[in-house]
Amino acid sequence: MLSRRRKVRIDTERMVLRLPAHSDFRDWSGLRAQSAGFLAPWEPIWAEDHLGRRAFTHRVYWAARAELQGTALPLFLIRREDNALLGAITLDNIRRGPAQSGTLGYWMGQPYARRGYMREAIRAVVHHGFTELDLSRIEAACLPENMASRGVLEKSGFKYEGVAQSYLQINGRWRNHVLYSNLRSDRRGRTDVG
Repeated sequence: MLSRRRKVRIDTERMVLRLPAHSDFRDWSGLRAQSAGFLAPWEPIWAEDHLGRRAFTHRVYWAARAELQGTALPLFLIRREDNALLGAITLDNIRRGPAQSGTLGYWMGQPYARRGYMREAIRAVVHHGFTELDLSRIEAACLPENMASRGVLEKSGFKYEGVAQSYLQINGRWRNHVLYSNLRSDRRGRTDVG
């Protein structure tokens, strides 16, 4: 049933954004392992089997189900020139009805960080969210000291909205996060960053 549906593909200047596939396991686990120290300060603690084949298989099935049900759009960032996996971006917690909103999350492998790939991916996913998924609001959150993440959100049109106390467990601790949003019809202008 999942294979009959048209697969989501978003093309950017340098990348293809697509759902994860079982064949991505080695590239994904290798990039995550190589980038573990780089990602650890910004992510929840990984489960013992985080890099295992079984956990990845569950991730692939979850991605297909979530996309089919319209609750999330989990995408891998694949560089067009050499098919390298660069990272991932997910438009998650998609809410319908009066909310018409979703939450953006992402990670980039250390070798590909600070080269503009994530900004390119965020802009493409936000455009897709507004035009194809008919969302009105896309939210994102990051740690206050994560200046790279804050910068990419601000350069991608997100506006600072405030601070959420004890928002997520990151690296084993409940942490405050700064909140950002991007609105389909945004008339707010530039906001002060907290």
